[in-house]
Amino acid sequence: MNIFDEMNRRGHEQVVFCSDPKAGLNAIIAVHNTSLGPALGGVRMWTYASTDEALRDVLRLSRGMTYKAAIAGLNLGGGKAVIIGDPNKDKTEALFRTYGRFVEGLGGRYITAEDVGTTVREMEWVRLETKYVTGTSRALGGSGDPSPVTALGVFVGMKACAHEVYGSDSLKGKTVIVQGAGNVASYLCSHLRKDGAKIVVTDIFEAKAKKLARAVKATYVKPEKIYAVRGDVFAPCALGGILNNDTIPQLKVRIVAGGANNQLLEEKTHMQMLMERGILYAPDYAINAGGLMNVANELEGYSAEKALKQAEGIYDILRSIFARAKAENIPTSVAANRLAEARIESVSRIKHIYAGTSQFAGRFGERTRGGR
Repeated sequence: MNIFDEMNRRGHEQVVFCSDPKAGLNAIIAVHNTSLGPALGGVRMWTYASTDEALRDVLRLSRGMTYKAAIAGLNLGGGKAVIIGDPNKDKTEALFRTYGRFVEGLGGRYITAEDVGTTVREMEWVRLETKYVTGTSRALGGSGDPSPVTALGVFVGMKACAHEVYGSDSLKGKTVIVQGAGNVASYLCSHLRKDGAKIVVTDIFEAKAKKLARAVKATYVKPEKIYAVRGDVFAPCALGGILNNDTIPQLKVRIVAGGANNQLLEEKTHMQMLMERGILYAPDYAINAGGLMNVANELEGYSAEKALKQAEGIYDILRSIFARAKAENIPTSVAANRLAEARIESVSRIKHIYAGTSQFAGRFGERTRGGR
C-alpha cells in the first residue's frame, strides 16, 4: 500500500505509527480532519492479519469519525487509532500507558477513547500518561461506558427509519434482526423489547448471544444464517464491512439500521445494491453517533442528561437525511455525506478568511479545545 496515496485519496491530515517492542505496542493513529476541532475517536484493539489491514481499517474509521462529528453538530474533528493485538490476552498496563504517551505527543490534535476491544479500564491506564483521553470512569470525572447512549441513538434512529418506511415510528410487532451481542446490542435489545418488537439475535460467540436472547426473550440464530432471516429491520451491531456482494442478496428486510461502523464494504456499490432491493439504509455514522456525543460531553463537564438528550436528536438527524435524499433523488449515504461536508466546508472557509486575525484565533482555539 502506498500510504501517501491512501492518505490523499481519503483526505487525511496525519498518520502516526507507534511502536515499542518492550511494551508490546504496535499501533497506528490516524487524524483525518481537524476543521471543526481536535480529532476525537476511539482506539480499537484487534488481531489484524497484517499491518496493511490495520492501516486500511484505521483510515476508514477515522474518516467516518469526521463525518460523524460534523453531522452530529459537534465541534470536533475525526480521528481513530488501532492497536494490533489480541484484546483477550495482550492487554497490559504498560502497553496502554505507552500508547498514552504517543497520544500525549500529538499535543491535543487527537483525543482517544474506548472502542472495540478496549474498555474503561484501559482508558484509565491511558489517562496516567495523557489528558487527551475520554471514556474514563465516572469516579474520575468521565462518562464511563458510552454503550447505553450509543444504543439509545440507534433505537431512535431505527424508529425514524420505521416512520419513513411504514408511516409510524412504532416498532411494536416488527421483527428486528440484531447482529452482535455486545454492549450496544444488549442495550438496544432492551429498548426493542420495551417497544414490543420481536427480536432475532446472533453473535460469533454463541454463548454470549444465547445469554442475550434469554434475557430479552429473543430468538437465537447461527451467525452464518442471520442474513437470510425474514424480518423488518436488520441491525448490524458488530464489525464493519458486512454489507457486501454476498450478504445483501440474502437480506429479507425493508430497513438496515445498526450500531456498527463502516457497514457497507464499498459505499457506492453496496449502497446501490440496497437501493435496488428497496431497502432503506440509515448511514452508520449518523445513527451510531450517540457514543461520540457521550464522550464529547466530557470535554465540557459530563452530563448524562445532556448526552441522552443529544442522542435522542438522532431521530431528527435521520429524518433530515431522508428528506434530502428524497428531494435530490440521491442515496441516503450521499445525502448524509453532503450534510456533513457542508458544515465542515462552511467552518473551513471562516477559518481561512480569519486565519490572520489574532482575536478570532483566540476565541476559536478556546472553543475547539473545550469541544464547545
